[in-house]
Amino acid sequence: MNSFNYLAISFKNLDIVVTTYAIVALVFIIVVLILVKKRKIKNFKKEIARLDKEKNEIESAPILSELNKVETIIKNDKMEEKYKSWQDKFEQVKTHQISKITDMIIDLDIFLDRKDYKSYNEKLAKVEIELYKARGTTNNILDEINEVNLSEEKYRKIITKLKAKYRELEKEFEENIDHYEEIAETIELRFENIEKRFQDFEEYMENNDYSEVFHIVKAIDTLIDHIGIVVKEVPDLVLLANKLIPKKIEQITEIYEDMKSKDYPLEYLNVDYNIEEALKNVNKIIDRIKVLNLEDCMFELRTLLEYSETLFNEFEAEKKNRKIYEEENEAFSKKLEGINYIVDNVYNQLDDIKGMYDLNDQDIKEIDNIRERLNLIKKQYRDMLKELKKKQCPYSKALTIIEELSTTLKELEENLDTSLKSLGNMHDDEERAREQLDEIQELLKQSKVRIRSYKLPIISNNYFTELSEANEAIIEIIKELEKKPISIKILNTRVDTARDLVLKLYTTTNDMIKTAKLAESSIVYGNRYRSEDINIETGLNNAEQLFFKGNYKKALDVVVGTIERIDPEISTKINESFDKF
Repeated sequence: MNSFNYLAISFKNLDIVVTTYAIVALVFIIVVLILVKKRKIKNFKKEIARLDKEKNEIESAPILSELNKVETIIKNDKMEEKYKSWQDKFEQVKTHQISKITDMIIDLDIFLDRKDYKSYNEKLAKVEIELYKARGTTNNILDEINEVNLSEEKYRKIITKLKAKYRELEKEFEENIDHYEEIAETIELRFENIEKRFQDFEEYMENNDYSEVFHIVKAIDTLIDHIGIVVKEVPDLVLLANKLIPKKIEQITEIYEDMKSKDYPLEYLNVDYNIEEALKNVNKIIDRIKVLNLEDCMFELRTLLEYSETLFNEFEAEKKNRKIYEEENEAFSKKLEGINYIVDNVYNQLDDIKGMYDLNDQDIKEIDNIRERLNLIKKQYRDMLKELKKKQCPYSKALTIIEELSTTLKELEENLDTSLKSLGNMHDDEERAREQLDEIQELLKQSKVRIRSYKLPIISNNYFTELSEANEAIIEIIKELEKKPISIKILNTRVDTARDLVLKLYTTTNDMIKTAKLAESSIVYGNRYRSEDINIETGLNNAEQLFFKGNYKKALDVVVGTIERIDPEISTKINESFDKF
């Protein structure tokens, strides 16, 4: 029970604490809200004070004092009319707009006292709009009044600067008047016109007619800017139009006529027409300069001058290209003629070559292709010469064509060399085959003579087989050479086979004779030892039998093996003897 009572008391104390904190928080929130509200009202009051201050500033604008200044300089109806207009507008602002704004500011205080914040915000926006309108009206009135009050000083400063600029331009013109030639009179009239404008300015300033003064000053500024361009550019324009360009055209005409007389193809430049048009354009530009209409004149004259320079460059290029072309053309025509001669000869003899050698389709196709390409080169070359003769092709173009054709002809020449080399190799192979046939037959003959010169008791069947094969191989060469057309590939194979077989026979003949001679000499050498040992006699007898059966290698081996029992150096002596044969 005591524990339960303790817990009950604890919960009761907790409730008191929570309640206390809640009350404190509520009080804090209320205080904060009150402070925020007071601050908000204070800000509203500041806003109303600001609006009232702006209203007073508009109402106290120095318009009346400025109007008093204007009143002293009124000398014409226009100025009188403007003066009254400004008075009426300012009176309208004070009587209607300022009064309206005052009433609206009072309403703001009423809405604030009533705590009608929604109406307050709506009215605040309207007050801002009315203040903006009133401020704009008063500012415009002040600007217009100040424009008049300050016009005297402002326009005097402007006109002073313009007069200084005018005098400098007039002085520059008079010092260089000879450079303007026939345009000088027109420029003098323009200076007189500007002088009259300065007089007009003084008259209107005297009458305080500033609205007209503004237009006069603007006109004078525009005229001086233009006369400045005229004074600066006309001497150069006159020099270009009257001297430089006509002189260039005259030089171009002389060079053009001279080059035409020397058969230069210059029609592509259309010089006659372009010179005629250039002269027309120059005359039109001069007419515009005379009335001081200089727009684009300098650009157009420089374009004509650049055109004349371009023609000079074209003429020089044609002279240079003609010289190079003539050198290149001479070399090209000679090479073309030489290659054409070779191709024609090859093509005319192609049937004979086909009859002599077994040409494949690719060989024939390559020769046909070379001829077609050569014909195309000749056609392009002829066409170029025709155009050149008709003066429709400049030497610069002709040189380019010659260079391109030379490159193509060089490639064709390389292909032709390859084809001719292939045909030449066929002939060389045939001649070489005939020479090698003679050499092979001679070698075979030597083999036969050699085998006959040493009367061997027996010649092996293997030897006659090799002899037969060598003879047949030679016969195959002869057959191949007698064929028409000759297949060089097969012929070369036949020659290689026959040469190998005859060399093999020749080697076999020499080895067999050497072996037989050594065997016979060894048996004779061994006879001195017959009586010394029965085994030696038996070995020598066996060696003799092998020798007469034609087994010379075996006979040599037996006799050497037999004699070595008595003479161990016999093998060395035999080998030395074999090398001497």
